[in-house]
Amino acid sequence: MTALIIRLAVLALVALGSWLLVRIGKHFVEVKRQRALAAPATPFASFKIQILSFSSDDCRQCKLQAPILQRILEARGDAISVTEIDAPAQPELSSRYQVLTVPTTVVLDTNGKAQAINYGFANTQKLLTQIDALLS
Repeated sequence: MTALIIRLAVLALVALGSWLLVRIGKHFVEVKRQRALAAPATPFASFKIQILSFSSDDCRQCKLQAPILQRILEARGDAISVTEIDAPAQPELSSRYQVLTVPTTVVLDTNGKAQAINYGFANTQKLLTQIDALLS
């Protein structure tokens, strides 16, 4: 009976530890996102909404992100532009937007201010929703 209680206690501690790690991880990412969104406008200011696409040569998900960005360009035409950025080759820019992983997409308004940051793969609908919020 005591062995069962010990096992259940260990299981409960493992579950609690896992839950805490997930919560801490989510908080860490959110803090990074808020810092990046608070960054001052960049020299990317233009008359268009811009998507900065951070990637690297050996990133599989980045290769999947490219056709999504092409669809976004086709869907919104002249209202947006996409700039590809090699994250390892641009450490200052990567640091400015708190790039934690590649791919990362940053949606900038026409003043060059970050309005949305997506860590990891961002699907078409998510990006269109972020862009449409700026266009309206």
